[in-house]
Amino acid sequence: MDVLILRQLARQPHTTQREFAKLLSVSLGRVNYCINALLDKGWIKAQNFKRSDKKLAYAYLLTPEGLENKARITASFLQRKRAEYDALRAEIEQLSAEIDVEDAPKALIPDAEQNA
Repeated sequence: MDVLILRQLARQPHTTQREFAKLLSVSLGRVNYCINALLDKGWIKAQNFKRSDKKLAYAYLLTPEGLENKARITASFLQRKRAEYDALRAEIEQLSAEIDVEDAPKALIPDAEQNA
């Protein structure tokens, strides 16, 4: 989940924890835990700002270390997703080949009687 949070913060640092929870379909507590872990690692820092409704909120900014780790984690994430994609594509090709053989018209399949 770190990579998703870091990517979102790079795009939109004013994303609230509540918005993260909705966006990622996880609990607010889980988002809070992850944000605090990223703060503890020094990958992000929190800055106060005033929202339009006059309430105080946080902007989470990526630190240089956070940017570096975001790039590393994103590369690893991409590599894992490509491997999953390749495995899925191979499985689809195999299943398609099985269907092609099973659904082939009987006239096209050599029969022992026709060859005799």
